[in-house]
Amino acid sequence: PVVRLVLCALLGLLAACESATEPNPATVVTPPGEWATLIEADWTLPPGSEAFICALHTVQSDVFIQAFRADAPEGTHHTVLTVTEPHESDGVFPCDPGTLSDAMIFASGFGTDDLAFPDGVAIRVPAGKQLLLNLHLVNPYPTPLSGRSGTQVQTIQPEEVDAEAEVVFAGTVNFAIPPNSEGSATGHCEFDQDATLLSLWPHMHQHGRHMVIEHHSDIETTTLHDEPFRFFHQVNKRIEPRVVRAGDQIDVTCTWHNTSDETVVYGDTANKEMCYAGLYRYPASRNGLYCDMAPR
Repeated sequence: PVVRLVLCALLGLLAACESATEPNPATVVTPPGEWATLIEADWTLPPGSEAFICALHTVQSDVFIQAFRADAPEGTHHTVLTVTEPHESDGVFPCDPGTLSDAMIFASGFGTDDLAFPDGVAIRVPAGKQLLLNLHLVNPYPTPLSGRSGTQVQTIQPEEVDAEAEVVFAGTVNFAIPPNSEGSATGHCEFDQDATLLSLWPHMHQHGRHMVIEHHSDIETTTLHDEPFRFFHQVNKRIEPRVVRAGDQIDVTCTWHNTSDETVVYGDTANKEMCYAGLYRYPASRNGLYCDMAPR
């Protein structure tokens, strides 16, 4: 693997217990069809606990990623992999939901499948940048739970790359779902440049029931996704590559059924909710992770 990162959580306290890195080859390229571990963390959680841990690794050479796979054993609520400027030493440390950068390259939830781009399309991680892996871990059991969570990739040579891709998030954080009732909210994303949309990743939490994703242009509205949401089956929705022009809008409408006795609002923890759609597109604009998130 490119890097192995280890973390233990004992007696309810998070503490780094071991870390090790291996030298990167001059160019990180996987043989066709083979996967390599990009970054990972071993962990153990006490009974009935919930935690966020993060791992950092500095990339020594450009990496061009054409496919992602989540390593997400039981206990992994979600993973988020972002790229940042180096700001501290590589390793593993306790963190919080906001320990991210605006340059996300991959995320996974329960049941997320492999994500592969068309030939010639890849996400670039430049030499000298740091990978930042944020893990949300939950142990609902009366005994300790251990696992290894991370990200695997398939990579290609620089000369094979025709276009660099990115992911942006569309949706809304402005909602409140009353106790024991249904609720819905809509957010939107206005594209800042012409781009080809490749894949969608719907993401909500346990109260999520349905998501609709629409493309609004000057001449028509096209529904890209209109399906029930399944918390334990958060798969990537591949679509026929679609050109979205600068100024076009992607609307994301989420519907929830709050079965609890408390009002549910936005948040990263398991008892809160989200309304996001990850939009994978090329070329990369690098203008930030979150599209215009204002509600309509």
